[in-house]
Amino acid sequence: MTTLHAAPVRRVLCLAGSLRRDSWNRRLLRAAMAQAPATLQLDVYDALAAVPLFDEDLEQHDPAGPAGVQALRAAIAAADGLVIATPEYNHAIPGVLKNALDWLSRESPAGDVLPEKPMAVLGASSGPWGTRLAQASLRQVLHTCGALVMPAPTLFVAGAASRFDTDGTLTDPATAQSLQGFMLAFERWMARVAPPLARPEPVVAARR
Repeated sequence: MTTLHAAPVRRVLCLAGSLRRDSWNRRLLRAAMAQAPATLQLDVYDALAAVPLFDEDLEQHDPAGPAGVQALRAAIAAADGLVIATPEYNHAIPGVLKNALDWLSRESPAGDVLPEKPMAVLGASSGPWGTRLAQASLRQVLHTCGALVMPAPTLFVAGAASRFDTDGTLTDPATAQSLQGFMLAFERWMARVAPPLARPEPVVAARR
């Protein structure tokens, strides 16, 4: 009999900084799911629209925040890492993404979810710059919130319209290869900065 140990799986929450259902960055995250190693379980968060505009009056009414904020906070808390794919609006991150981060940065009875959370930032746009300025802006916000943002590699997907087909599937081999390397690097980053996962129960295989 041979005793094997199944590799632990880390849960990664993926957040697109756009509300558009078929945005380039949502497509990029779906492609990341296909390119990620088997030791990562990626889930795309689809309820960012439920987060209201930040309002301290709402916060005073319920320190845990509105239901949409609580749901996002709980999803991040349950994940081992967070990947954010951001568009670039007027050389900065979208307001809806900044608004969500403002909510998450506030103290909550449920606990803080941004400090010391391993994170990675990437982005896609139809223009020639691939969200470079937006990613720089997002990194600044995340660092301010205490997140552990992977410094490299970076991934700026420009000319997104030529990299996905009409069904939203990534068809560009170079981008797919870069995305695969990006996710492998994030796996190593989480292993480096996050507490080790509990060792799984051994899997006993019959010796042939």
